[in-house]
Amino acid sequence: MKITAKEFSVRGLNFIIRSAEEYDAKNLSEVRVQIDGETENMDREQGEGYIDEAGFRSIIQEDSKASNHLFLVAEVEGRIAGFSRCEGSSLRRLSHKVEFGVCVLKAFWGYGIGKRLLQKSIEWAELQDIKKISLAVLEKNDNAIALYENLGFETEGVLKYDRRLSDGNYYNTILMGKLLNQL
Repeated sequence: MKITAKEFSVRGLNFIIRSAEEYDAKNLSEVRVQIDGETENMDREQGEGYIDEAGFRSIIQEDSKASNHLFLVAEVEGRIAGFSRCEGSSLRRLSHKVEFGVCVLKAFWGYGIGKRLLQKSIEWAELQDIKKISLAVLEKNDNAIALYENLGFETEGVLKYDRRLSDGNYYNTILMGKLLNQL
């Protein structure tokens, strides 16, 4: 599904939150690899689970058609600074909810891009009569957890020793959810 683009200005940085378009595919492929190399908050290490331009084009096409999918990008001066996706299920018993994921280039952390991507996703979900948004976050990603809690997400579970990071230690993944359009 697609949304109407919206412009933001935060501490001198101007950016646009808009639906992903097929012409973004190459840039998205490059940005995803870069982000994976900048932080251990993502599931992948740099280059793992690589999605090429054609793969992103296919995802964008599918997400644009599906009423329970949303693919957003944050654009700064014609460059993608981050992106998010909400993905719903085609299974009837799970069709009331979507899973949310977000990533932002490190150079653009602290400008509220992730927050705006999530807020636009929540607005979209409410308009689609989606009842729940869920997400998974690494336990040591304090900034993301604080943001999610601030926007009404609650911890629903913990996957213990779910990820092993470069320090050799295992970390938990926190499962969070937000109920919308109260049941």
